[in-house]
Amino acid sequence: MFGSRTQIATLGVGETSRVQVTRTRLGSRIIRLVNAGLTLLGLLVIVVTATPIDSWWASRLAGAWNDPAGDVLIVLGGSILDDGQIGGSSYWRCIYGAKAYAEGRFKHVIVTGGGTDAVPIAEPMRDFLINLGVPRDAIQVEEKSKSTRENALFSKPILSALSGRAVLLTSDYHMFRAQRTFAKAGIDILPRPYPDVQKRAVYWRARWPAFLDLMEETSKIVYYRIRGWI
Repeated sequence: MFGSRTQIATLGVGETSRVQVTRTRLGSRIIRLVNAGLTLLGLLVIVVTATPIDSWWASRLAGAWNDPAGDVLIVLGGSILDDGQIGGSSYWRCIYGAKAYAEGRFKHVIVTGGGTDAVPIAEPMRDFLINLGVPRDAIQVEEKSKSTRENALFSKPILSALSGRAVLLTSDYHMFRAQRTFAKAGIDILPRPYPDVQKRAVYWRARWPAFLDLMEETSKIVYYRIRGWI
């Protein structure tokens, strides 16, 4: 009987030792994985900060940079602030939209974007375009869309009532998806990207936020492909 108890106690100690070894190995693996992840993150930060990867990536998504002329300029809505004011991307889309209109080539401007329920982004963008010199009667607003796909679908009836060549203006990194979304909706447009990420990538402090925008946009491209929207 005494021997059996001793054997049981010995087995208990051995089992405890094995559990401790297993936990130690698991902890070591977790530490190695964390260190490897931090190392990769550090390398990624260095690559993004010290190389032209942002500019290269945005250029591939933008396509041709030939500023085509046309009759109808479609300006896609971008970011909007909590107070209903236009955000950075919307601001620059208006700036380049007004610049394109000032060249005297376009007869009509369509601003498309819903934004929040309280303030559709297309409305403050229209007002800003007017302040930049675009005549109010030349601007038509589409204010229900909340995605690039809806930009295309909800702009189509407006475009059908207008004649002439349509040109699409949006950020460089957004143009790949936007152009193909409009084409999938049966809308023939010419792309006119403006240098969004390309400008930000000039300053090293802005490269990481630009890189995150590129990552997010690429994930949306994959999603749109899966859904058959491009």
